[in-house]
Amino acid sequence: SSDSCSLRMDDTGGAIRLPQPGGSVLVRLNGVQVFAGIIDSVKSSGSRSSGRSLSVSAKGFDVSGKAKEPQRIHQDEGTVGGFLKTVAKKAGFDMKIDPALGNIVRDYIAADGESLLHLGEKLARELGGTFKLRENIAVLAKHGGEFGLPLITGLFNTGGSGDLISWDIEPVSTRPVFKEIAVPYFDRKKGLPMDFRTESGAAGEKARAVNLVRSIARDENHAREIAEGRKQQIEREGGKGRVTLNLTPEAQAEALFQLRGTRAGVDGTYRIVGVTHKASRSGGATTDLDLQQPQDGAGTDGR
Repeated sequence: SSDSCSLRMDDTGGAIRLPQPGGSVLVRLNGVQVFAGIIDSVKSSGSRSSGRSLSVSAKGFDVSGKAKEPQRIHQDEGTVGGFLKTVAKKAGFDMKIDPALGNIVRDYIAADGESLLHLGEKLARELGGTFKLRENIAVLAKHGGEFGLPLITGLFNTGGSGDLISWDIEPVSTRPVFKEIAVPYFDRKKGLPMDFRTESGAAGEKARAVNLVRSIARDENHAREIAEGRKQQIEREGGKGRVTLNLTPEAQAEALFQLRGTRAGVDGTYRIVGVTHKASRSGGATTDLDLQQPQDGAGTDGR
């Protein structure tokens, strides 16, 4: 639900002024801003052999603020976006929401002792989206949306001239994939419990199991929304892996990654779901990408 940052600094002679929780952190790599957030902890370490160091951890939002405060609020006959904006405002955040999710109409929606953090993550799982807090802004975006993010490429050459350092990829994952999704709900007009069922699409063609959702939806529309979210999640989890590149500060979650030069059935396009930048005096600077949703030939060997 938020970016995080860990810094370990040389504190020879205790020269660094001790940072305080609640202070601001801004990190740039190769001139590109990769993190902005709030300090949540500071730790000093040292020994006779290694000297002194300061470790600072930070989150993309103030963890001591109202984002974690439980709220009791409900809304009748309105949109998901309207309700989330109300909850976010009470927590001190501006809400930005993808219209594809924000315009969903609910006859009733409530936060019954739930914080903005909990509610946002729950709706993201339910509707097939990503929820994130960044400084004083809360964002809920639909998975796979067009966000104008740059395409990231990774090229492997045995001579070492490519920017891809290593890869560990499972281009076809079967365990999280289901053939069909069934969401239970109660039909008030018929007075009967029902199931809303839908095929999971191309990702589940070879699967045989049905994903029976445990929670009960309020009505058929709510069940349809949950099923669509699960369908998108199954598509994303049809393959997974991680690659390490030379430092690529422009890489962002939800952007596409194009892999080339590894082998048939692995090369292709993937969705970036997580980014980790690392930099040190001894090891240089690298970028790790967590990948899902194989496309463009990834997962199939046509030879």
